Amino acid sequence: MSKIGKQQINIPDKVTVVFDKNYLNIKGPLGELGMHIFDSINVELNEKHISIFPKEISKKSKSLWGLSRSLINNMVIGVNEGFVKKLEINGVGYKVNIDSDLLILTLGYSHDIIYPIPQGVSIKCIKNIIEVSGCDKQLVGQVCADIRSLRKPEPYKGKGIKYEDEVILRKEGKKK
Repeated sequence: MSKIGKQQINIPDKVTVVFDKNYLNIKGPLGELGMHIFDSINVELNEKHISIFPKEISKKSKSLWGLSRSLINNMVIGVNEGFVKKLEINGVGYKVNIDSDLLILTLGYSHDIIYPIPQGVSIKCIKNIIEVSGCDKQLVGQVCADIRSLRKPEPYKGKGIKYEDEVILRKEGKKK
């Protein structure tokens, strides 16, 4: 039995869920998300709850059971509340600007880096903090990882782009 998979998912009042032929569609105040359900998983839809069960018990269906429940729960939370991740830029002369749907980063290279903002994600810049928000948890995390990979934080001075709650282990420099 999957500890995660057997938990029911509560549906908030503002969220509508439609299940049709192995496709789950969830609409809420922040957007709409959809997902194909695995063939080995059954979905029961009540007025206030979503229940997920495997069709037959096998090792693969048990793992897909918990995965499906987590993905559907993230979709419900995303269309109702949304997800937010914050990145922090550290370094002398490092800055960030937004120009329509482009994120322009000055990160100490000989040129500015232009990152196109994907649909479904909104980005705000306040001084040296980049706030990425959206209803799709996977997309928000991927955008943050892409932006962070442009200049990873280095361990000697701590310059680069890091998550706001990330701790960078600092190394000691050369001794004379």
